[in-house]
Amino acid sequence: MVQGAEGAAARRTIVFCLLAAVCEGFDLQAAGVAAAGIAAEFRPTPDQLGSFFSASTLGLFFGALIGGRVSDRVGRKSVLVASIALFGLFSVLTAFAWDISSLAWARLLTGLGLGGALPNLIALAAESAAANRQNASVALVYSGNPFGGAIASLISLLVIAAHWRWIFLTGGIAPLLLAPIMAVWLQESAAFRESAPGPTRAGPFSILGNGRAPWTLLLWISFFLGLLTLYLLLNWLPTLMHDAGMTRAQAAGTQIGFNVGGALAGLTMGRLLEGPLRGPSIVVTFVALPALILLLAKAPVELMLVVSIVFLLGCAVIAAQAFLYAQAPSGYPTLIRGVGVGAAVAIGRVGSIVGPKLGGALKSAGHSSAQLLLDILPIVILGSLCALWLAWYPPKRGISSSS
Repeated sequence: MVQGAEGAAARRTIVFCLLAAVCEGFDLQAAGVAAAGIAAEFRPTPDQLGSFFSASTLGLFFGALIGGRVSDRVGRKSVLVASIALFGLFSVLTAFAWDISSLAWARLLTGLGLGGALPNLIALAAESAAANRQNASVALVYSGNPFGGAIASLISLLVIAAHWRWIFLTGGIAPLLLAPIMAVWLQESAAFRESAPGPTRAGPFSILGNGRAPWTLLLWISFFLGLLTLYLLLNWLPTLMHDAGMTRAQAAGTQIGFNVGGALAGLTMGRLLEGPLRGPSIVVTFVALPALILLLAKAPVELMLVVSIVFLLGCAVIAAQAFLYAQAPSGYPTLIRGVGVGAAVAIGRVGSIVGPKLGGALKSAGHSSAQLLLDILPIVILGSLCALWLAWYPPKRGISSSS
């Protein structure tokens, strides 16, 4: 058990990673929160607005690949601090954009920082925690993401659309204040320091070696389908609720409930994954996810009923993500953990691009809110089955080895 100074350093690392995840969650949803004000000021075409929304996700894809790979060579701390400073800087600069094109470029560069930060938050949390607390620590850190999203959703109710630039300023100043503090007080993980960093490190394709290929592919599919579902819901849920008859304020309220439920579930899931209820909690999560989407599609539009279902849906979706993020670092030795987690995050971000576009295509085809939810049900079921298979996948030689 980690004690004394080492224990204090580990707890400080988890707190820093949690705060960084809150900042990241805020920035990830800042574009959606600011969209109404941006549309009113710049009058973008639908294609231009779509490019603006997808720019940060594209940057995040490359940032996760690069950040994970580089951290295996130079360390988690330095890449994480640089990534946090990068997405903070470009979030601030987003507030000074003069047209929709400059907005998209600023979001692309913000995404590079966001992408570089996420796999290192996960790897550092896993490597800093005691052996019997790794799942809980990773899930705790990931829960900061929906908490940040809930803050962004709340701001959408408090800030008028014309003041959209303040959203990006808020989302940028916080990480810029956090980065130098982390540079001084955050410690590199002991596991990384002991793994002989340098040019002899394994190459990126080693994540598929030593029997890891089937496990890695299952992880990628689960991440892709899980993020597709999450980001389709994050982007389209308020619109779907409004189209179904809710006011915009009520629809925004359901989005806050989704994020708050998710954050609470992320915290709970981490504890459950470390105890005797690990198996039942995983099964309940991935059975509840498609069941709640079906229930939401069939439920009458009554405010308290819909808010309750959406709250539970947020619990299920984020608990599922917490499980996947807790699984990802456990499948790779320290030498390739950064690139392994980074690749999984990057594949997931492809899903986060496909999800909103799929929702847009279905809406453009004239599908109602209820029908759209039924349309994605097979995808959600497939993702749940893959994640359940991943949870009980028989380990191959080399999955947990240091080779």
